[in-house]
Amino acid sequence: MRETGYRRNRVDASVRVGRRQTANAESKREDFVKTLITALWFASNLVAAAAFAQAMPPNADGVTMGHLHLNSRDIDVNKKIFVGMGGTAVAPEGAAIQYVRFPGVIVMLNLPNATAPASGGTEGTVINHVGFLVPNVQEAAARWKAAGVPVLPGNNGRADQAFVVTPDGLRVEILEDKSQTIPIRFQHIHYFVPAAAIPDIQSWYAKNFGATPGMRGTNQSDDIPGANLTFSKTDMPTVPTKGRVLDHIGFDVTDLDATAKRLEANGLTLDRPIVTQPNGNKLSFVHDQWGTGIELNERHQPM
Repeated sequence: MRETGYRRNRVDASVRVGRRQTANAESKREDFVKTLITALWFASNLVAAAAFAQAMPPNADGVTMGHLHLNSRDIDVNKKIFVGMGGTAVAPEGAAIQYVRFPGVIVMLNLPNATAPASGGTEGTVINHVGFLVPNVQEAAARWKAAGVPVLPGNNGRADQAFVVTPDGLRVEILEDKSQTIPIRFQHIHYFVPAAAIPDIQSWYAKNFGATPGMRGTNQSDDIPGANLTFSKTDMPTVPTKGRVLDHIGFDVTDLDATAKRLEANGLTLDRPIVTQPNGNKLSFVHDQWGTGIELNERHQPM
């Protein structure tokens, strides 16, 4: 009997040890899962942060979307609007140029040494408006209105479209992409040109900047990394962008000297000679024949 009791006690002790080992193993698994979830969350936030911090990788010609350069009547008003839409104000107060960063584009709010406010909005120029994507237009519109952003409804009651129009006339289309995993990103620049000019402007950006011709909806378009260039017909005359609220657009290039040589070989002349800035960045300007001002930047440090 004593032997039987001794064996029973040994069995009970083994069971208790086994249970403790199982509990310890389960605890370690839980700790591992928690650590993995934390690591994945951190990594996803790094990816999101990178999306806000960097332009898209350039195409085969070394070109990617860079910036929209505004000539704001009121810098602080426009900064509040773009921050309210989800952009990140980056430039320190007092910097020569104030700007707000979005995935895919930088919105520069003022021209350096500007002496006069914009002469008009985007409507009536070759670039009628620019466009951003959000996962849900109605949710974004409600959130932005609460932040003081001037949001207008979409055309013909469309729930998947809205517009933001700044006090100085910059027109911004907001469209919906339900598969999008970030709150907002840049999508397109919308050109209005005569119908007969659409094949020419599409070919011009393809030839000079390596853009990929295609369609966006019913409109002919070109794609460069970070932006779609959409071309719609208009029967109304348009004016160049220079001096308007959207004074010019900007492309980032990997090698400005090589880009300039390619443009010159295509028969174009730079509007300004290439300038090398103290930080090593290079810039120049060119324009298309429909009146779009284009700044070219070779950046050695991201903005």
